[in-house]
Amino acid sequence: MIPPLRVLVVDDDALVRAGLCMMLDGIHGITVAGEAADGDQVPAATDRHAPDVVLMDLRMPRVDGITATRRLRGRPRPPEVIVLTTFDADENILRALRAGASGFLLKDTPPAQIVEAVRRVAAGDPILSPRVTRRLMDRAADQAGAFQRARDALEVLSPRENEVVLAVARGRTNAEIAAELLMTVATVKAHVSHVLGKLGLDNRTQVALLAHDAGLA
Repeated sequence: MIPPLRVLVVDDDALVRAGLCMMLDGIHGITVAGEAADGDQVPAATDRHAPDVVLMDLRMPRVDGITATRRLRGRPRPPEVIVLTTFDADENILRALRAGASGFLLKDTPPAQIVEAVRRVAAGDPILSPRVTRRLMDRAADQAGAFQRARDALEVLSPRENEVVLAVARGRTNAEIAAELLMTVATVKAHVSHVLGKLGLDNRTQVALLAHDAGLA
């Protein structure tokens, strides 16, 4: 039997935590492994509960979600992180993605989409809320020198790896990339792994942001 996905819910609002926990605990194949009320509690909670996915609030009083996410990414075999925010213009979301989060959702996202997000990031696919993706990526591309730095970084990749990067930037899953580029899913996973290693990135979300900075998506 496949064990359920373990989720850690991190939010300083007790009502938000309770709502997320109640919603997720009623879903087959998902269990709420634990809760934390602030980013400073995340390391201990992660050690105690061994989550596969962390739902991370951005704005917390002692340690914010960006710092907590960055600290998690520096640990061995870290869980995937989905950051949560109330504001679609919050520029800290982009910083959280750069810190290693696998994506973000607005707190008013329908429950079914939150469940799908948990499953997708656990499977290695990023989740970016459609309402704010373009705005955040445009802001990243506007940063001075971002275009040239991204272009230079991608030059280390092979032509095939660049094709995979473009497909990742377009939001394709591994199966969709395999069908599009006529290769096996295992080969796609190998290419993605090589891309992450060559570029020094943590996940597919960061690959997509880099591709956008380079003007490829």
